[in-house]
Amino acid sequence: MMKYSLETAGKINMSEEAFDVMVVGSCMTDLVSQAPRLPKAGETIHGQKFFIGFGGKGANQCIQAARLGAKTAMVCKVGEDFFGDNYIHNFKDNGVHTDFVGQTSDAATGTASIVVNDAVKTIFNPAPAIANLDAEFYRASDVFCCNESEAELLTGSSVANVEEAHQAGQQLLKRGCGSVIITLGPQGCVVVKAQGLTSTHVQTTACATVDTTGAGDSFIGALAFYTAHYPTMPLEEMASRANRVAAVSVQAVGTQSSYPFRRDLPAELF
Repeated sequence: MMKYSLETAGKINMSEEAFDVMVVGSCMTDLVSQAPRLPKAGETIHGQKFFIGFGGKGANQCIQAARLGAKTAMVCKVGEDFFGDNYIHNFKDNGVHTDFVGQTSDAATGTASIVVNDAVKTIFNPAPAIANLDAEFYRASDVFCCNESEAELLTGSSVANVEEAHQAGQQLLKRGCGSVIITLGPQGCVVVKAQGLTSTHVQTTACATVDTTGAGDSFIGALAFYTAHYPTMPLEEMASRANRVAAVSVQAVGTQSSYPFRRDLPAELF
C-alpha cells in the first residue's frame, strides 16, 4: 500500500481544483516482448519485437478517461528513477494532473493496484482479486466492476457464460454494492443494479482482435468518463459505450498506446 504524509493529504483536501475523475492506483512500466509462443522452463526462444510502454491498472484507467475528455488527476507514488520520471511526463502529455504523484527513493517504480474513482461515484475494480475481500469494499462501491475470472474467485462459482455472470452479479450485489458490472470480453458485459433488481446483458460489437492487454482498464476508464460527464445516463448505456471504446483498444498492440482519443471515436459516443 502507498503511504502519504499529512501534508500531502491536506493538499488533496484543500485543493481548489475540481476533477471529473480522480484515480488512486498503480503505475507500472510495461516491458513487452512478442514471441511466437511462451518459452518452456529453461528454454530460450527468439522474439520478434520488444517495446517499453506505460501500464498499471490505475494509470491505464486514468489515461483512458483523460483521452476521452475528462479532467483527471492521478494519486500514486513512483520511484526516483528513469521509469518514474518518464511516467510523470506521460501523465502530463495526456493532460493528467500530477500534483498528487509522489516520488520516492525507497522503492522502484511499480506498485500493487487499488483504484477508486472519486469526485463523482465510486467505481471499484478488485484487481488482482482476493477471495476474502473485505466487506467494506463492496459497501463503498457505487459500481463494482470485475471480469469473469475475478467474479469466479470472489463468488466461488463458475462464470463461463452470460447466464453464470447474471448469477454471480446477483451474489456480489447482495454484499452491498450499488450495482455490479461483470465484463466478459467479446461477450460484452452483464450489468446488475440494485434499483429494480435488474440484470442486463450488454453486448459489444465484433472486431478483429490484435491484443487484449489493458482492455478491461480501457472499459473502466471510459465508464468513469461517462459517469462524470453524463451522470443521468443509464448505467447500461454507459457500459455499452465503454464496450465500444474498449473494442477499439483491442485492435492495436500495447496497453495505453492502444487507447483511443476522443477524436478517434464516433461522435455518437458523446
